[in-house]
Amino acid sequence: MGAPRFILASASPRRLELLRQIGLAPDAVIPADIDETPRRGENPRALARRLAEEKIRAASSRPEAAGAVILAADTVVACGRRVLPKAEDEKTARACLALLSGRRHRVLGGVAVRDAKGVVRVRVAETAVAFKRLTTAEIDAYIASGEWRGKAGGYAIQGLAAASIHWIQGSYSNVVGLPLFETATMLRAAGVGSGGRT
Repeated sequence: MGAPRFILASASPRRLELLRQIGLAPDAVIPADIDETPRRGENPRALARRLAEEKIRAASSRPEAAGAVILAADTVVACGRRVLPKAEDEKTARACLALLSGRRHRVLGGVAVRDAKGVVRVRVAETAVAFKRLTTAEIDAYIASGEWRGKAGGYAIQGLAAASIHWIQGSYSNVVGLPLFETATMLRAAGVGSGGRT
């Protein structure tokens, strides 16, 4: 029997690039368009898990997903119990950077994999990140770069922001957009990757 088709339920170019980094290329990409608004009282870890699960369900409902292995993920940036938004405008990005300045925060990566039989498994990876205290000039320069657009928490660790991050504990790739160790382990169990398809 041949290896199952592998579908990535995400339009994120970063997740696709991270998968290729470990030798995995999906057969298809099916963006899962869902409402990512946190529920009242929902903590960041629960939110990351729920969003990954909802993306799997959304992708699974598509006819082309029948019998395929599906990967879905979502990244949540949190300061304490406060979930930071994806920065879509300059005002939001500035507010995120001001909040993160001189503090530690958490990046929670929810990963869901549905195997070819329809069994769904979910994990949440957590990475702690600390920014140095940012000056107004540093925030202005980062805003001018445009790297913050569409990024959870208003920054991209794989870009200019790396120069302001003095400490990280946990998975670096999780902060970029996909915890690769957890993802590879889950995909192997579903028959994708080493011991399965590549």
